[in-house]
Amino acid sequence: MNKKALSLLALLFSVSMILAGCSESSESEAGNDGKKVIEFMHLWPEGSSAEHNRIVEEIVNDYESQNEDVSVELEVLSNEQYKDKIKVLSTSDELPDIGMTWPAGYLKPYVEAGKFAPLDDLLKGEFKDSFVAGTTEAYEVDGSTYGLPLELNVATVFYNKAIFDKYGLEKPETYEEFKHAVDTLKENGVAPIALGNRDRWTGSMWYMYLADRIGGSDLLTKAINQEASFEDPALVEAADKVQQLAQGDAFVNGFNGLSDQEAKSMFMNEQAAMYLIATWDLPNYTTNKDVPQEFRDSVDYFKFPTMNGEGDRESFVGGPGVGMFVAENSKVKKEAKDFVKFFVQKWGEKSVTEAGVIPATKVDAESLDLPQMYVDVLGDLNNASNLTLFADVQMSPEAAEAHLNQIQALFGGDVSPEEFAEAHQEVLSQE
Repeated sequence: MNKKALSLLALLFSVSMILAGCSESSESEAGNDGKKVIEFMHLWPEGSSAEHNRIVEEIVNDYESQNEDVSVELEVLSNEQYKDKIKVLSTSDELPDIGMTWPAGYLKPYVEAGKFAPLDDLLKGEFKDSFVAGTTEAYEVDGSTYGLPLELNVATVFYNKAIFDKYGLEKPETYEEFKHAVDTLKENGVAPIALGNRDRWTGSMWYMYLADRIGGSDLLTKAINQEASFEDPALVEAADKVQQLAQGDAFVNGFNGLSDQEAKSMFMNEQAAMYLIATWDLPNYTTNKDVPQEFRDSVDYFKFPTMNGEGDRESFVGGPGVGMFVAENSKVKKEAKDFVKFFVQKWGEKSVTEAGVIPATKVDAESLDLPQMYVDVLGDLNNASNLTLFADVQMSPEAAEAHLNQIQALFGGDVSPEEFAEAHQEVLSQE
């Protein structure tokens, strides 16, 4: 075959491949049967997240039955595989139409690179009001919202009612009552609080709540954003209160060298009376059949107490888990946004009743068949006045590492409250 014939053959082959590619692209957008196709990637495989996976399938089937011109194609990966693949796809502008994202620091680089579409047009009227206060704000960048949260965890103080009853203690509502409980437990040889501060974020929650109750619900976030100083007297006082607790034997022995899992075990083995942790632990105190029923029956929780008559007990420390994004370059953006709104609305009730998830949307707990503790927590969230995102999640990776190191140093008495505040101010002011 001569060179001219080979060139013609190559040209024809190239044209045929381009046409095939166009055809394939057109099919992926419209589907073989003329339907519009939404590509949805999530991170709940059937093997490791059976209930979550099943709920997703149910919602997809419901949506497709109500929107016969749309087909939703699912791709499911495990958590770490998902994160790796999303990163690769974003670099080549091949993100799925809809995927999962985390708030704040995780979300921001994708937004700044123009990968995620703003979802402000969805957050109107009743739908906007259906979210727990402070949850959608965690997905904001420069005033626009780029993800809608599905899950929510807030920190509460779980306590052993049997131990409290033994020493005549009541659920504390004020810091004075809380300190009385701590002192009474110490006097009777009982470790008041389980804490595994080797993980550092565990101690950060104590500092955050004290900062909230002393300085108000927005002061810490303002300091992180450098709209206020970390050396504000209220934030220094919060650090001082933390150190007083640590040096006053409020926590279990060796707390700075213990992991959170070790602290959890101490609480669940009744070696400590209280344990501050987020609501991802709720199943251990309600539905987990591997935990003795007698212990589950003995656990209750209280909202972090007020301080000197100040502070809003309806203001919580916590944060949304995963949320949903829509790709900026999606060819079915309108349909994708419609599906995301539908999914979030359906997910709320299904996830709590069928998977034990605390959703980011408000749920009428009284109408559902749930353990009482779930009913109480959901009621608290429906009435929440504020949600302050975990401090290390709000910060850049460098500032977060500095914060966590300072938390451990503060609890260990290696820095003064003033030095703690100064170190934060220095690292944050350099960003």
